[in-house]
Amino acid sequence: MPVIQSPLRVIAYDSISIPASSTRLTLANVRGTSERFMAEKVIITVETAQIRWRDDGTDPTSSEGHLANVGAVITLDNRERIESFRAIRTGSTSATLRVSYLA
Repeated sequence: MPVIQSPLRVIAYDSISIPASSTRLTLANVRGTSERFMAEKVIITVETAQIRWRDDGTDPTSSEGHLANVGAVITLDNRERIESFRAIRTGSTSATLRVSYLA
């Protein structure tokens, strides 16, 4: 059986530190530049510490939002969700998000 390939390709990569305040993805990577398309999908891997996140444009808190443990993979599959993504750490250690932006 043939393998279906995604027409999307990685256009940018980021390592984002998530502090004790709500943080969003890097806007230049989300919205694109004159040389790059806007991101249509992102793949996020959580490292170092647990986070809470939301993708409705509302800031999460350390006790409110979707919980993601170290090793979790978050996939956002449209520009509205990508633009609205916010994350915050849950404890005293900042998390690191590894993000691939696809278009």
